[in-house]
Amino acid sequence: MLQPGRTLVRAQDFVWLLLFGGLVLVSPEREVYEIELLTALAVFQVAEPRIAFFATRAGVVTALSLKLLVGFLLIGYTGGITSRYYLILLLPVVSAATSLGIVGTMLMTLLACGSYLVFLTPWYLDPGRWELTPEGIGVLSLNVMFLPVVAFLTNQLAESNRIEARRYQLTAEQLREANRHLQEAEAAMRRSERLAAIGQLSAGLAHELRNPLGTVKASAEMLARSVPEENGVVKELTGFISSEVDRANSLVTRFLDFARPLQVRLASFDLTEVLDRAVSQIERHHPPFAVRVIKNYSPDIRPFAFDAELIERVAYNLLLNAAQASPAEGTITLKTRTAEGWVEFSVIDRGSGIDAAHRESIFNPFFTTKREGVGLGLAIVARIVDEHGGKITVESESGEGSVFRVLLPLAAPESNS
Repeated sequence: MLQPGRTLVRAQDFVWLLLFGGLVLVSPEREVYEIELLTALAVFQVAEPRIAFFATRAGVVTALSLKLLVGFLLIGYTGGITSRYYLILLLPVVSAATSLGIVGTMLMTLLACGSYLVFLTPWYLDPGRWELTPEGIGVLSLNVMFLPVVAFLTNQLAESNRIEARRYQLTAEQLREANRHLQEAEAAMRRSERLAAIGQLSAGLAHELRNPLGTVKASAEMLARSVPEENGVVKELTGFISSEVDRANSLVTRFLDFARPLQVRLASFDLTEVLDRAVSQIERHHPPFAVRVIKNYSPDIRPFAFDAELIERVAYNLLLNAAQASPAEGTITLKTRTAEGWVEFSVIDRGSGIDAAHRESIFNPFFTTKREGVGLGLAIVARIVDEHGGKITVESESGEGSVFRVLLPLAAPESNS
């Protein structure tokens, strides 16, 4: 199988072909076996980076063994200890130094030296033809020492490059993480600015609307009392007016609740008890959803400071949204855990999910995709979490469900509204 992401032609390929082609051309004898072995090495050097198997640990060992074997045969066929191809042993040695650790490099170097020195054994060396002179022993010693020196220096250089690559990779990961936190902080800041601006607008509009609504309702009630009982049409219309005014007043009240500064009352509470109360509300007040809540609580969470009433409201709203998004008889997972100075609880559903285009807007006031919603639930949730000095995030894929994560600090925030 070919290695993915490899170009068809590389500059190194021309270098290898030029090297082995030059060795063939300058060879005085050009024996068939010599040309075949050089060609085999050239083809293998060009093909090795393109084959996925040779990128694995077993593939690296196999490639080194093949290079050592071909080099041994080439030296053996061309004079043994006096072969002009002695330096071909650098191929497996340098390859090991760049792809293996120091132990693997040492083993391959010992094998390369051994495969060269084996030509000194009596079964190969002809005593009547070859004689080891002091000068020859010196050259031989230099040849043998040359391989481990090159192996060690190459391994050190490769290890230095690997350390630098790991350092750059770690820096890149840290930059990605910092960029992610920066984007989250920017999103939280934009959300806070929108919440503040819309909160002020909501308070002004609510006060301006409440008086006219009161007048309209009073007028409708007076009209209902002044018309004869048999005038059913007027009675019905005045009833519609009163009920719609009540509905509008309820909406105005919610606007005022949203605009009013939150009073966070911190005290030490057990988070699991607060979450259990929110689950009970869902099961008691919304049986039509027919969803099952699976509790996955961490035993490591001890009581800590937060506003139990407000956090219960957060959990209830998130559970309600999850129930509304889930199919009939679906499941919702409520999970808690600790995370480096934070306590996290997550509401996980397997419902319709959130479209990517809406993901950043779901915490904005008055943004809703529900037919009868007003879009204040998640905005209030985000505001409560912000007032606690916490964070809220969402992970969702359309049609795959959603995960809302709320992180609350174990240490109380420095100031509270």
